[in-house]
Amino acid sequence: MHDDDCVKFLQMYLPRLGYRWKGFRKVRKRVCKRISHRIRELELADLPSYQYYLERNKDEWRVLDSFCNITISRFYRDRGIFERLQYEILPALAEKAIRNNQNRVRFWSAGCCSGEEPYTLRILWKLSVLPQVAKQIPLCILATDRDNSILERAREGIYPESSFKDLPLALKEQAFVNLGNSFKLKESFKQEVQFLEQDIRAKMPEGEYDLILCRNLLFTYFRENVQREVFFKMMTRLKPGGFFVVGVHESIPEEQAILIPHGKCIYKKSISNAIRKFS
Repeated sequence: MHDDDCVKFLQMYLPRLGYRWKGFRKVRKRVCKRISHRIRELELADLPSYQYYLERNKDEWRVLDSFCNITISRFYRDRGIFERLQYEILPALAEKAIRNNQNRVRFWSAGCCSGEEPYTLRILWKLSVLPQVAKQIPLCILATDRDNSILERAREGIYPESSFKDLPLALKEQAFVNLGNSFKLKESFKQEVQFLEQDIRAKMPEGEYDLILCRNLLFTYFRENVQREVFFKMMTRLKPGGFFVVGVHESIPEEQAILIPHGKCIYKKSISNAIRKFS
């Protein structure tokens, strides 16, 4: 399958699935490779044959949708953001929890892939935050993704060397066991991290969270109407005064009046303004 043909296919069909082509330009080869494999699996002749099959088999749309799940992640990915989390945001949430006599602090990592992001938060909380505060505060991290196969890899907690290029060496040495060709997260760092199969377009976790990370997902791959709808629902899960983090190339809807910028890619939920739905 030629790249130009696949590009035309994606430009035609991504919007019908609620995606936007712009977000897939750099990762299109991953999606095209999956489509090519599917064509061979169905024993079809070519891409036009697959289009014909797709239009006549409604269940195939779910298969195509699954091909659009991009799983790119690393520990401490986007160092500047995680440095602010480590030295500013997480300590502030810990101190707030102590002041308010919270029995735990809750984080949500939406689109967690194979666990690098939520485990990074757990590592920072245990090794960097708790040693600096006067009270041990239990942490609950919920990590969600729609692909159960990568969640199984997350639960296993074994990663190749390429996953660690951003993580400070001292943290890596304390949190992981060297297996030779890979590294395994120590069991103590898996505690307080729960993985749940969930598609943010269809369902969200219950309760409220002190910190929500939705990076390189909603505001990269989905169309504006989907972004607005999901964003508003996510805001009902964020506590007043809580923090919301997006990717370095992402921005939240301009017309929203819920979040206040708190530095690059980090927002804080307003305590005084009521949540309003925008159109």
